[in-house]
Amino acid sequence: MDDDIEWRVRDVLANVLANVLGSGMTADDISADADLVDEYGLDSLQMIAFLLGIEDTFDVELDYENLRLDHLRSVSEFADFVSNLRAAAQ
Repeated sequence: MDDDIEWRVRDVLANVLANVLGSGMTADDISADADLVDEYGLDSLQMIAFLLGIEDTFDVELDYENLRLDHLRSVSEFADFVSNLRAAAQ
């Protein structure tokens, strides 16, 4: 995968996550390797808002049957999942 595209996806994911988390957090505060659930404490409603935000931002439909908790363990892991989904859709 093109590194530039992967970094752009990560940046967008961090921005969407920062918006969902609120409380003054910015995308720069989001670590690419931090666990989305354990470190940022996303609850179920925030996770739904995050996933819907990703679908809207990338104009993709997430494959929930193949989406695993491991994909949500970090921004980096989820960026790979979304990038592969986008590549398959093109």
